[in-house]
Amino acid sequence: MKVFSFSPFGYEGSLVSVEVDLRRGIPAVDLVGLADGAVKESRERMRSAIRNSGYEFPPERVLISLSPADLKKEGAGFDLAIALAVLDAKKRIDESDENPEGTPLDSESQTRSIPNEDECGILVMGELELNGKIRPVRGVHAAVSTALSGGISMCIVPTGNSEEARDVPGMKVFGAENLCEAFEAMDREDVFTERSDGKLFDSRYNAPENSVEINGILFPPQEGDFDFNQVRNQDFLVRGLQIAAAGGHNLLAYGPPGCGKTLTLQHYGNLVPLLTVEEAQSVTRIHSIAGLLNPGQPLKRKAPFRQPHQTASIEGICGGGPHCAPGEISLAHNGTLFLDEAAEFKASVLQMLRVPLESKSITLSRAGRTTVYPANFQMLIATNPCPCGFYGSKEKICLCSARAVEQYWKKFSGPLLDRIDIRIQVDGKCSDGSPAPKSTAELRVDIARAIQVQRKRQGKKNASLSPSEIADYCRTTDDARKILDQSAKRHQFSPRAVSGCMKLGRTIADMAGKETIDAECMSEAVKYRKNQGGMELGQF
Repeated sequence: MKVFSFSPFGYEGSLVSVEVDLRRGIPAVDLVGLADGAVKESRERMRSAIRNSGYEFPPERVLISLSPADLKKEGAGFDLAIALAVLDAKKRIDESDENPEGTPLDSESQTRSIPNEDECGILVMGELELNGKIRPVRGVHAAVSTALSGGISMCIVPTGNSEEARDVPGMKVFGAENLCEAFEAMDREDVFTERSDGKLFDSRYNAPENSVEINGILFPPQEGDFDFNQVRNQDFLVRGLQIAAAGGHNLLAYGPPGCGKTLTLQHYGNLVPLLTVEEAQSVTRIHSIAGLLNPGQPLKRKAPFRQPHQTASIEGICGGGPHCAPGEISLAHNGTLFLDEAAEFKASVLQMLRVPLESKSITLSRAGRTTVYPANFQMLIATNPCPCGFYGSKEKICLCSARAVEQYWKKFSGPLLDRIDIRIQVDGKCSDGSPAPKSTAELRVDIARAIQVQRKRQGKKNASLSPSEIADYCRTTDDARKILDQSAKRHQFSPRAVSGCMKLGRTIADMAGKETIDAECMSEAVKYRKNQGGMELGQF
């Protein structure tokens, strides 16, 4: 059986074939294939593990080849694959020596154990201790996904990683505690098991405890003691967050310091439902590549919520480095990217977001290699209206010059703001005894209704609808279309802004259980798009 391991690079990664040749000569272990220090040191770990597990290490000269040869291999995850390949090669030699009809040794090439091309492959990952025990490693979910797409349907991984590997549908897995169990499993296909499709695609599979189900949509348990009914005098903001959660729309909230925009947006995750099992697969793979999954951690069903610091670089946001590691926008895939105090980010970082917001992916190129990460994220932005924070305030005086305010908003640029469907000005008024807004549980009801409709109708959120899908799914009444046309002319909406209003109207109609976007839904959509609250962003 041909042994493969995995070398992480970008989203796809590469399978690495592990070949062993036993030949005559002074006993030694040669390792070729552009291996780094950790992989080269596996020779000594592998030799001790084989002997301490009760096996005889081959007395011949051992050549280990890791191919493709031009791909750099790093990490300790190759230990188990190399050890099994050596033991399998020695087993072949012993069997050929016992079989008088076996193929004699070629005296010229002296090659005795290169596997045949027709052999089936098996993925092997794990780090060896000197006593033969196997330690869990990172990146197993990504490795198994890549192996399955390459036609390999069996894998041997540490016991601590076995559940993580079984989360990939179609892969037969054996979790090994030590080297002996792993080697014995190579000749026994009956010990490899996969998780049944019925269990893997159950809506409650790996859902957090105390998850709440509303109209067939699962929500995570609330974090902490925060509830949205504690947010007073900010009904417009809370309603905007509800619409954003229901349709996946980008949102901008700006207002003076201390008005509550950051606190409210930080708890936005309480409004977002759990990911489906299909959505969780790509999210788990990305976090596995980034090393953010603990060994054995199950499928990530909770939508990611990433909040990078204002000092983040372009590489930190979009990804990069020698191995094209995922950045914040990919780690927020199928989730939310929250930029707090967004005006403090570098202008180049903010402008870099424009293309991924539209394409839902990002292409990274390093050292002649290219990888494409998914980046279907929802962006939330919180910022002050000016450097001092009080521009447009009726209670406090703004100390910023007109030029300072203009330079402040130029960081965002028109093309970036045009991709934000919901714009909300948050004021700093104190509570005046007004009735409490809806609670988190009440807000989730309309969100669940809209999510259920969208999954059944188009299989994705309204914010991701293409122009052709907008024409098919966003049907409007004559009055609603008239309101949109008049608003587009009055506020000089771009074609993208008109499409954004259509998608917002579709979400509001879905929340209300309406099949057609009527005048009421469109009026509310236009209100959020044109920045109800006083200050027009277009003036900057």
